[in-house]
Amino acid sequence: MSDTLAAGHRATTCPRCGGPFACGVGADRATPCFCVAYKLGAERLAELRATWSDCLCAGCLAALADHPETPA
Repeated sequence: MSDTLAAGHRATTCPRCGGPFACGVGADRATPCFCVAYKLGAERLAELRATWSDCLCAGCLAALADHPETPA
C-alpha cells in the first residue's frame, strides 16, 4: 500500500482476508471510496455489517458481489 493516502482515506486491514488497504469511507465526493462501485444489495450489506466490524477490501467486496451465495 502507498505511504500517501488520499484525503479522508485511512490505512487499515480487511477483517475478512487480513490484507492491507486504504479505506475511503470518510472521503469526500471528489475522492470517494472504491466500495461505492460494488452493487451488493440491501440484504447483503446488512449481512456484512452484522458479520464484520470494519470495512472490507476491494478483493473481498468483489468476490462477495460476484458470488452472492458465498458466506460473508
